[in-house]
Amino acid sequence: DARVKARRTLELDIRQAIADDAFELQYQPVVNFRSNEIVGCEALLRWNHPVRGMVSPAEFIPIAEETGLICQIGDWVLATACAEATNWPPNIRLAVNVSPVQFRSHAFSLKVANALATTGLSANRLELEITEAVLIRDDEAALTMLQHLRAMGVHIALDDFGTGYSSLSYLQRFPFDKIKIDKSFIDDVAAKDESLAIIRAIVALADALGMSTTAEGVETTAQ
Repeated sequence: DARVKARRTLELDIRQAIADDAFELQYQPVVNFRSNEIVGCEALLRWNHPVRGMVSPAEFIPIAEETGLICQIGDWVLATACAEATNWPPNIRLAVNVSPVQFRSHAFSLKVANALATTGLSANRLELEITEAVLIRDDEAALTMLQHLRAMGVHIALDDFGTGYSSLSYLQRFPFDKIKIDKSFIDDVAAKDESLAIIRAIVALADALGMSTTAEGVETTAQ
């Protein structure tokens, strides 16, 4: 009963945060290690609750997805991030995470097109990050959506690779531009030979398929 009440309270707080425009974006840099230059930034959703303080996305995103509120939040993230990215140097790409709930909306590609048209951001500077959960339920609908997005010139990245179902058939069937190596492998790379072997395999696979790779969570020299 306490869990249900807490969840309901958080849901109401999320609705209020949407109404109050209380969410904010922070940006995590993507660095090219060959040139040591920032080549992109990933938009990260943050929520500083007036009573709770900073609420972890791991806590509020699942509730937003269950209630469908993630679509409103996602629309705001996409529009805001695209608008802010127009003030960056033109060589810096913007990465935005897309929830499976958002992606399954038939109007999603239209929303992306509208955000680009409204802000003036070039489509080839936008990279949408999706997880394997997008692909599991309806491969054909997902493929059609990805093709529409690619036709606009938008880049598509497969996020959290190696932690879900990781079906290699996805890499055959879907037009990904990038594979993102999950942080869990990076955390252990200096201590576990297995993590290093998996990372090498993912990089080699992506390279053979003409895809780039990004390693999440690199924070130390060893990593």
